[in-house]
Amino acid sequence: FFISHTVILGLGPDFASRGLEWWWRAGWVPLVAIPFVWYAIIAWYTGFLDVPLEPPDAKVKELRRRHQLWFFTTMILSVTLVSLLFFTSPLPTFSQAAQLNLSTQLQIGGLPLILLIYPLYILICIGLSLSALRYPMPSGRMMGDLARRRARPWLIAASSTLLLVSFLVGGLIAWAINSAQRSVLLYDVAAVSNTVGLWDLVIELLITAAVFMVGQAIVAYEIFTGKTLPRGELRRHWFNAVLLAMGFGSVVSLAFALQLRPIYSLIMATMLMIFFYALLGWRSYARREEYMRQLRPFLGSQHLYERLLDLPNSDAANSDMRATTNHLEHVLLAQVPSALDVSSLFQTFCSDVLNLRRAFLVPLGPMAPLVGPPLAFPRQEQIDLSKLNRVAAQFQEPELLCLPLDPAQSDGLLWAVPLWSERGLIGLFLLGPKHNDSLYTHEEIEIARASGERLIDTRASAQLARSLMLLQRQRLVESQLLDRRTRRVLHDDILPQVHAALIALGSEENHSGAPGNFSAIPDATNVLMATHRQISDLLREMPARSAPAVARIGLIAALHQLINDELPDAFDAVAWHVAAPAEELLRDLPQLTVEVLFYAAREAIRNAARYGRGQERERPLHLQISIEEEQGLVIQIGDDGVGIDSATKGQSSNGSRQGLSIHSTMLAVVGGTLETVSVPGEQTVVTLRLPTYEPVNALFPAR
Repeated sequence: FFISHTVILGLGPDFASRGLEWWWRAGWVPLVAIPFVWYAIIAWYTGFLDVPLEPPDAKVKELRRRHQLWFFTTMILSVTLVSLLFFTSPLPTFSQAAQLNLSTQLQIGGLPLILLIYPLYILICIGLSLSALRYPMPSGRMMGDLARRRARPWLIAASSTLLLVSFLVGGLIAWAINSAQRSVLLYDVAAVSNTVGLWDLVIELLITAAVFMVGQAIVAYEIFTGKTLPRGELRRHWFNAVLLAMGFGSVVSLAFALQLRPIYSLIMATMLMIFFYALLGWRSYARREEYMRQLRPFLGSQHLYERLLDLPNSDAANSDMRATTNHLEHVLLAQVPSALDVSSLFQTFCSDVLNLRRAFLVPLGPMAPLVGPPLAFPRQEQIDLSKLNRVAAQFQEPELLCLPLDPAQSDGLLWAVPLWSERGLIGLFLLGPKHNDSLYTHEEIEIARASGERLIDTRASAQLARSLMLLQRQRLVESQLLDRRTRRVLHDDILPQVHAALIALGSEENHSGAPGNFSAIPDATNVLMATHRQISDLLREMPARSAPAVARIGLIAALHQLINDELPDAFDAVAWHVAAPAEELLRDLPQLTVEVLFYAAREAIRNAARYGRGQERERPLHLQISIEEEQGLVIQIGDDGVGIDSATKGQSSNGSRQGLSIHSTMLAVVGGTLETVSVPGEQTVVTLRLPTYEPVNALFPAR
C-alpha cells in the first residue's frame, strides 16, 4: 500500500500510463485486506480463535461464539471485496478518479459499490477489534493475561487511531462523491488538489502513528511472539529501524522539495546509509564493552585456590616436639580457610548491572545449608522467608523463566526468578523495582538467572571445599595426635615397664637358688598386666571404624548397636519409629550414602547424650529416633533435654569444634540436608533429609 501510494504521489495526477493504472489497482488490495487482517490478529491475540483448554462458562462461551461468527462474516466480506478487485472493475480508473468521475461497472445510484461498502466494512472490523480488546479470553500461556493487560493500552490506542482513519476515509469518499456531483473540479482544480492532499497527509500521519503504537506494543511487551518479557535487543533494532526510516524519509522529502537531480539524491541517501552503519557499529561495540565491564567480576577468578591453601605454619608446630596435645590441636586448627564472600558480587550485580532498588537471593534445596543465609540488596534489607514456600511450589520445570509477584504481599518485590541445577530448584532470585521504574527485559531476567545460579554454585562449591579441607585437617590433627600419643605411651610408659619386667625376670633366674630370696615373678606379672591395660586403653581411644559394621548389618542395626554398646546409660528411654517404606529405601541406597547418614546420626545422638542434661546431671533424658519416607528418606533424632543455645550449637566431640556443620557438608555431597531445631529448656530435633531427585534428563530434556 505504501509503495503504490508513494508511486502515485510521485508521478502526480497528470501522469497517465498503464503502469500507473496497475499501481492504482494494486494499492487497493492491501487497503481492503488490512482491516480484516487487523481484526484477525486481534481476535487471535485475545484468544477468540484458540481452542479452550477448559470448558468455558456461559458468558465466555457466548463471547467466543459471537466473535467467531463475526470473524467468518468479515472474512467472507473481505474475500468478496478482494475478488471484486481482481476479477471485475469495481473502481474507476485513475484518470477518472483524478477527474472525480466515479462511474464504474458495479454501482448503485450512480456510485461505485465498493466505495459504499468499504467505509462500513472498516467500521465493523475496527469496532470488533476494540470489542475483543475490551473483553479478551483467558490466556492459556504462561503470564499471557499479564502481557495482555500491559499491551492493551497500546493496542486500543492503535485500534482507535485506525477507527479515526476509517471515519476520515469515509469522509473523503463522501466529499469526493459530493464534489463529483457538483462538478467542482471544472472550475477549481487547485482547491480540489489541496483538499485531497491535506486529507491524504492527515490519514498517512494517523496510519504512521498506529504503526508506531503497534511496534511499541510488540517490542515492549512481545505481544505476538509468545514471550511475556520484552527483549532489549529487539527494542534496539526497532529503535534503529525507526531512526533509519525517519532519516531516509527526511532525505527523500528534502530531495523532492528542492527538486534535486537524481545523482544528488543518490549521494545524500548513500551518505545517510554510511553514517547510520557507522553509528550502529559504534553503538554495538560500546554496548559489548559495557556488558563485559559489568560481567567481568562474575567471569573473573574468585581466588578459591588461594583461600583453601591458606594453611597454618605447621613447621612451627612440629618444631616443638614437647608441645602438649591441646597446644598442637590449637595450632593446627586455629587458621581456618576464609569463607568466600559473594555478597560483594551480589551487591555489584544488583546496583551496576540491573540498577535495582531491592533484591534477594534465597538459596533453597540441598545447597541451602552450604550457601548460608539469603543475600539482600541493600545489605540491611530483611525478608520474610515463610512466604517463599508458596512461591517456590509454583516452579515445577526449568522452562518457566519467572513469575510475577504481588508487590502488596511480597514487600514490594515484582518478580521471582527460579534457579536450577541438576538436582532441582536451588534458589530464588527475587527482583524489586528498578531505580528508573522501567520494565525488565528478557535478557536481564536471563542474566539474573545465570548470575544467581553461578553465585549459589560458587558459594556452595567454596563452602564444600572449605568444609572438606577442615575435615581433612581434622583427620590430620587426629592422626598426628594419635601418633604422638602412641609414641609417648610406648616410649615413656610401656617400654620402661617391659624393661623393668625383663630385669626382674632375669634377676629371678640368677638368684633362684639363693636361700632367703623372694620371688620377683609376681612383681613382673603386675607390671605386664598394667602394660596390657595401657595398650588396651590406647587401642580403645583410637578412632573407631564403623563402616564395616554399617555395611554388614545396615544403618538401623548399626544405630541400635551404637546406643547399646557405646551409650547404654546415656538415656532413660529410647523410642524408635521406623516405617516399612523407609527400610526398603535404605536397602536401595548406595553404601557411601548410608555411611554418611550413619555418621551424621551418630553425631546427633552423641550430642544429645553429652549436652542433653546440661548442668543437671539428674535430669531425665529421653531419645526419639524416627525414620520415615516422605518424598525421600527423613531421619529425625530428638531429645527432651535442655536444648542448644547459640553458644554451644555447632560444637562436637573430640575437640573438632566443627560438629554437625561438617556432617551437613557431607550430606550435601550426597544430595541431603541437615536441619537443627532447638527450643531451650524443652527439646532439640536434628532432621536428616535425603530427597529423591529426578534424573537430569527429566529436568533438562533434549531439544
